[in-house]
Amino acid sequence: MDIFYWPVMEILIWGFLSVYIDKLQLGGLNVVTVLLGAIVFWVLLDQSQKAVSIAFLEEVWEKNLLNIFVTPLTVSEFLTSTIFVGLIRIILAALVMIPLAFFLYSFNLFTLGLYLIPFVAILLLFGWTLGLFSTAVILRFGTSAQIFAWGFIVLIQPFSAVFYPVSALPKFLQPLAYMIPSTYVFEGMRHVIALGTLPLRDLAFGFGSTLFYAVLVVWFFATMFAQVKRTGRLLKLD
Repeated sequence: MDIFYWPVMEILIWGFLSVYIDKLQLGGLNVVTVLLGAIVFWVLLDQSQKAVSIAFLEEVWEKNLLNIFVTPLTVSEFLTSTIFVGLIRIILAALVMIPLAFFLYSFNLFTLGLYLIPFVAILLLFGWTLGLFSTAVILRFGTSAQIFAWGFIVLIQPFSAVFYPVSALPKFLQPLAYMIPSTYVFEGMRHVIALGTLPLRDLAFGFGSTLFYAVLVVWFFATMFAQVKRTGRLLKLD
């Protein structure tokens, strides 16, 4: 049920707000298009992160980790299956959000055309990376750190330039924003809507920084998993 509940609520709240702001006729870009595009992209990132971290927590809550890891199943196979199931959840959420945004606000995400593909690819990969990082933190500190599964992505939202450009942030925070891969996606989306061209620089930095963080997080997760397995803490998670 949560696959649909939060995405639908996000679309309704931000969609109606976008329509209201658009009626103020402040000029500039189409506010509905920019904000709803940002909402759809943000939900994709949010769902991809939770697909990994929440799936791991569900196994902890069900005390099922022992049953999983006494089988020949490897950690990489477990994570791959988690990502695959998460991908299905994301597709289901998109199948609800995109038609809802079209029928309520005449917003068609597919007006971005083929430019959607690289943007969505960066968001999914970065979301899975964040989910793996949250899981590694939970492995290290136990379920007392499970707030990371829900809260970590909220922590980076103000600096990802989701609903406003990086230039709206204070000068001293702008370098921090450019260290977050999703920033390049949202900046790139606004560029496409405004000018109709693909910002290759944003795309390159988005992919490059995502791969960089993915390598670091995989190493961090492998280290944490080996540590809790060696000390026997894996089976004590509850």
